[in-house]
Amino acid sequence: MLTVDKIYQASQMLKGVVRKTDLLLSSNLAKECELYLKAENLQITGSFKLRGAYYRISQLTDEEKAKGVVACSAGNHAQGVAMAAKKNGIKSTIFLPITAPISKVEATRRLGAKIELVNGVYDDAYQAALKYQKETKAVFIHPFDDEHIIAGQGTIGLEILEQLPDADAIIVPIGGGGLISGISYIVKKLKPGCKVYGVQASGAASMLKSIEYKKRNELATLSTFADGIAVKYPGKLTYELCSKYVDDIASVTDDEIAWAILVLMEKQKLVAEGAGAVSVAAALSNKFPLKGKKVCALVSGGNIDVNILSRVINRGLVASGRLTNLTIQLPDRPGQLKDVLAIIAHQGANVMKVTHNREGSNTNITGCYLSVSMETKNHEHLQAIKNALTKKGYKLLYDDNEYLCCK
Repeated sequence: MLTVDKIYQASQMLKGVVRKTDLLLSSNLAKECELYLKAENLQITGSFKLRGAYYRISQLTDEEKAKGVVACSAGNHAQGVAMAAKKNGIKSTIFLPITAPISKVEATRRLGAKIELVNGVYDDAYQAALKYQKETKAVFIHPFDDEHIIAGQGTIGLEILEQLPDADAIIVPIGGGGLISGISYIVKKLKPGCKVYGVQASGAASMLKSIEYKKRNELATLSTFADGIAVKYPGKLTYELCSKYVDDIASVTDDEIAWAILVLMEKQKLVAEGAGAVSVAAALSNKFPLKGKKVCALVSGGNIDVNILSRVINRGLVASGRLTNLTIQLPDRPGQLKDVLAIIAHQGANVMKVTHNREGSNTNITGCYLSVSMETKNHEHLQAIKNALTKKGYKLLYDDNEYLCCK
């Protein structure tokens, strides 16, 4: 049974093993609330997962330790289990989906674990790990649906209440639900008036759907770059705890997540992975009633694959109205390109690329398309440019921001 004492015990056990991560007052990220960031992205191994993994492994008997441990993960739990096993002198075997970022796979390997890559997603790695456990009798270290794992993650809730005792709300990422289960349980036991909100990626909202349907719901597919919270089926224990202790759950799009990653990098100098940034994305996008509140957003991990970071930043720029590709239909006659660029320049935007096309199938014989890539300040600045162009009689056909809003 999960108890307050168990979470306090986990907190004592983890002293000297994990960092008590900083709680940072954000640099005016959210306009309507006083937003603090719990920086678990700066935790050892780059995420909160070490807490639960180490506490779970510390509770093994000598006989269980001799059999070794097995786990499945999208990457962060893998590193937590590998480090915890290494510190305890235990053999570890980790099953990861083949889609796991190379950086997470190699980091786990460097910590001494035996790596097994599985075709598919996290849930496929989970089934492969269970099969291995039955064959070898190794101890399975579940990534979220285990009371010791949940107790370890709940130590973050203790730290938040110590660092911000007058917190009105805490926003927590949700994948399988272990993190928010531990935090919501201890927060509601010690400070019942503090709201606990959960956030999932809209393409992996299994816990959100389960709460809506009032029973555990398995998703047919997953679609998000936030691999750390891409879970088709929430845990039985975590579903029960979330149903009882979590006040509300919302989802955010990949574009909102990318925007949050960009904002954290620019304004806070913090690198967050997709799963770690969903809490901030929810705060920025006003998913919960936070006006006038003291709010803690948990940045749960920072292990983002550098190979996709540039694409994420680009999507964040588009989502925030700072980068766009604008397509304009105009008459094909001398001076039109000059006039369009003059309007854009007068509005203070920076043109990066111009493409002139006369051959579109829907283009008038005497017309053409002009595609302009430009840097702008924000959505308001972009709208001012569009208004100036339409005022001069130019027809706007498409821009990235309209496309993203309609997805």
